[in-house]
Amino acid sequence: MQLQPLTAISPIDGRYRNQLQHLDEYFSEFALIKYRVKVEVEYFLFLSQKRFFKVSPKVKKQLLEVEKNFSIADAEKIKATEKITNHDVKAVEYFLKEKLQSFGGEDLLEWIHFGLTSQDINNTAVPMMWKDAIEHEYLPAVINLQHTLQDLANDWKDVPMLAKTHGQPASPTILGKEIMVFVERIENQVQQFSYIPFTGKFGGATGNFNAHHVAFPKTNWINFANQFLEQNLGLQRQQYTTQIEHYDLLAAHFDAIKRINTILIDLCRDVWTYISMDYFKQKTKAGEIGSSAMPHKVNPIDFENAEGNLGIANALLEHLSAKLPVSRLQRDLTDSTVIRNIGVPIAHTFLSILSLQKGISKLILNEEKLHADLDNNWAVVAEAIQTILRRENYPKPYEALKELTRGKNSIDKKAIHDFIDTLKISAALKKELKAITPFNYTGKSF
Repeated sequence: MQLQPLTAISPIDGRYRNQLQHLDEYFSEFALIKYRVKVEVEYFLFLSQKRFFKVSPKVKKQLLEVEKNFSIADAEKIKATEKITNHDVKAVEYFLKEKLQSFGGEDLLEWIHFGLTSQDINNTAVPMMWKDAIEHEYLPAVINLQHTLQDLANDWKDVPMLAKTHGQPASPTILGKEIMVFVERIENQVQQFSYIPFTGKFGGATGNFNAHHVAFPKTNWINFANQFLEQNLGLQRQQYTTQIEHYDLLAAHFDAIKRINTILIDLCRDVWTYISMDYFKQKTKAGEIGSSAMPHKVNPIDFENAEGNLGIANALLEHLSAKLPVSRLQRDLTDSTVIRNIGVPIAHTFLSILSLQKGISKLILNEEKLHADLDNNWAVVAEAIQTILRRENYPKPYEALKELTRGKNSIDKKAIHDFIDTLKISAALKKELKAITPFNYTGKSF
């Protein structure tokens, strides 16, 4: 069958194609070839800038246009050459040599890919793709989600809610603060992510500039490569490498995304639980069906879809971060096939963020239910009462409140106030204790 969304093996390119197709600018085979072409062109022109040879302004302009206007037809031409060479980077080299020759640069052909190994191209093209995807797509999506949660936290900063520790009623909290927990966690991880640099490898067949040095022994190739990566490619160069980059910092990126995803899984499960507790209703849409058998249902599918895709993403990220930094001696080829999949966990993560944003937009706060749960759990003010009694040096207040409340099902406002009335304390202190309710015993969080 011809490839189309309905025949795609992966739902990324099938069911969810319309939501994720913009990611092909960074993670498709076309994108990889395009970024390889960019590295080769920029390297060729940097050699010229450093006066290894002269290139005319016209040829320079034409090469930059090849880089800028790289097309599907160009990529297909390279793939056709690859069928002959059975080598993807060599096919890019031949493509550019053909272009350069057509521009009148026959005498410059051998400066294309001069002294390089394939991984000098791959280990700069992939980090550039990755950097662009992270900066233009992933981090903006995460930060936008963080802002959405921040807005919810502000909206709900005065909404008291019964807390649950170990699934049991606990000291009341503020709904907005519970959302702020996730805002802060995401913010912390994004900040840590920003400390991890984007790096590349550039140093010849085994990382020592052997070919470069033997051809031009007086050139400081280390400084040359450092400048090239930083100035032209926006990457930091790894100083000591084998044929390939270490992948350690790329693995650190994967682990950072995995930690953020884990936080989002936690968010999905909490919101799912609040929906099941009826603290949130969900907006309905005409024509939508929640269950094929039960007409009444409005399932929290957006949070379930997000959780599922985050799990897939984390499984892949775990393999990537564990596998890529490990290679036999100066290099084996296991990294090559694995690294082609780095867009897959990003796609699942991006899909999850879209689902979360959609699910959050459908939430309707059910304040009546939140109020009812607080009113049905007056036992939670026992902590407050015994703490104030401790302040007053009242004998064994914890034990007295434990006897009153632990495991009891009928602790209401009257039971609490009746207990207070039995205490041998001042009228002013009794008034202070009776002023405490499940609705105002929420501490200070904003």
